[in-house]
Amino acid sequence: MTAAVGRNASGTGTTGLTIETQGLTKRFGHQVAVDGVNLAVPHGSVFGFLGPNGSGKTTTIRMMLGLAAASSGTVSVLGLDMPNRLHEVLPRVGALVEGPAFYPFLSGAANLHRLDAASRNARPATRRTRVGEALERVGLSHAAGKRVHAYSLGMKQRLGIANALLSPRELLVLDEPTNGLDPQGTREVRNLVRSLAADGATVFVSSHLLAEVEQICTHAAIMSTGRLVAQGPLAELRQAGEARIRLLTPDAGTAFGVLARLGMTPVAGSPETDGAVVTATLGTGAGPDALAGNGSVAPEEIVARLVEGGVRVRGFSVERESLEDRFVALTGEGFDVAQ
Repeated sequence: MTAAVGRNASGTGTTGLTIETQGLTKRFGHQVAVDGVNLAVPHGSVFGFLGPNGSGKTTTIRMMLGLAAASSGTVSVLGLDMPNRLHEVLPRVGALVEGPAFYPFLSGAANLHRLDAASRNARPATRRTRVGEALERVGLSHAAGKRVHAYSLGMKQRLGIANALLSPRELLVLDEPTNGLDPQGTREVRNLVRSLAADGATVFVSSHLLAEVEQICTHAAIMSTGRLVAQGPLAELRQAGEARIRLLTPDAGTAFGVLARLGMTPVAGSPETDGAVVTATLGTGAGPDALAGNGSVAPEEIVARLVEGGVRVRGFSVERESLEDRFVALTGEGFDVAQ
């Protein structure tokens, strides 16, 4: 669902993709954890990587970053093959995967100093400034001197993001970045992700929190049992599901007959004060009264036919599947919608 564009200044290649995988597969013995994944992450997007626990998200991320070897398939990050060009790619990538790990009896600032010193690409002359700026950007300046063992889970999570921001990055990979954060911390991370994207970075966010994905992501992909079952712009994923009509009427029986003649399959819902709720899938009409052409019936035509048929319409709306509905339809599993 991602259109190809020309080469851009960041060197993402001729497809305009920051991350691209082809047939990416990971086996553990006879178990297939990731099965032929073709992922396409556009440059400059905030890309949500969704799926229930055990769907293969983290294993896919580890292969993308060269932390695990693929059984088969290819990975391209920033236009370069991984893991063959790993030493060229990783300095341009910031990552927080499977939770941050720090020295508990060192301060947050001291931890960042040590981590930055371990990078052969980091500049010692600017280290103090860069550490201070990273801590400020994630809202931890006030706790810079506090030992990490006294940090809350949310503070450790933000410190992990600060570590990913010690140097300018073209790609940020964040695995559950709001894990353990209170509402204020969640808002701060959400604003941080938006600002990183506004600065030109591509942000790849793996999450199980639907509300967060819907608020910050421009694109998304959905994993289920190791397979990629959908991907594309968030708006397209929402629109890909079925649209339904919702009719409120005291004449449910008559409405059933009209809708059936339009080729729709009506379903009765719970009764309400002003009548009964009747629902039916929109766009599948193939009955004797359906419009000529593609067999679908426009919403305004449905209302006109209902009124002509003697149905008192007290409420009528067209409802599309939410992203949560789409997720459940594709994976067969529920989705956390809040922390």
